[in-house]
Amino acid sequence: MTTILGIDPGSRKTGFGILRVERGRSIYVASGTIRLPVKESLAVRLRVLFESLIEIIDTYGPTEAAIEQVFMAKSADAALKLGHARGAAMVACVTKGLAVHEYAARQIKQSVVGTGGAAKQQVQHMVVALLGLSEAPAEDAADGLAAALCHCHAAGLSAALSATSFKAGRLR
Repeated sequence: MTTILGIDPGSRKTGFGILRVERGRSIYVASGTIRLPVKESLAVRLRVLFESLIEIIDTYGPTEAAIEQVFMAKSADAALKLGHARGAAMVACVTKGLAVHEYAARQIKQSVVGTGGAAKQQVQHMVVALLGLSEAPAEDAADGLAAALCHCHAAGLSAALSATSFKAGRLR
């Protein structure tokens, strides 16, 4: 059995999602948002992110991690902060022995929604549909779950699911 931690990194908040793969099916385990203390220095926020992810890994025992790659941010400063957050997240994962897989944001959206230019609300909607959730997770948590789903599909761990295999609220 494989358990995947999906991470949508950020310097203010980081979304995460945990999926378990059983017999080719992705099963929701948990998701949430790590809110970082924005009034603190970047170094303190990175420590909080690192420690929070270590706690999540210890709680849920994932064996692999999927993390969104850096994309062009609004500014060079924002891109650097995002890169630092990704680094802290990746170090937390490898410290706990997880294999880390990186995916471009467009690839994650393509895998889950069927188009690389999907809006956050579309990702939320498809995460709910694909995992059979009763309500939509927060945007950042949905993005973490989408990263985990993308890895499931890319690694051949579960059946490829996307908008093209979803119709009228039911999976084919």
